Amino acid sequence: MARTSARPLDVPHPLRLPPSHPRYLEILELHRRAMHSGLDTYRDPDSGLQVLTAARLLANHRCCGCGCRHCPYGR
Repeated sequence: MARTSARPLDVPHPLRLPPSHPRYLEILELHRRAMHSGLDTYRDPDSGLQVLTAARLLANHRCCGCGCRHCPYGR
């Protein structure tokens, strides 16, 4: 099993969603709600694309190398 990042699961990778993003807090809330509800994804408010939650990515047991916003492995 790969080693996870020191970041909490509810904090996105700072290079993939910087705190300066204009919708940062909204996206954090969407991610939090999805994880709380046991959902694997939420819809990004800017692009409309589905975004995998950190919990779903953690269930993969390794980094996929795709640069996921909520990668729990810190890559």
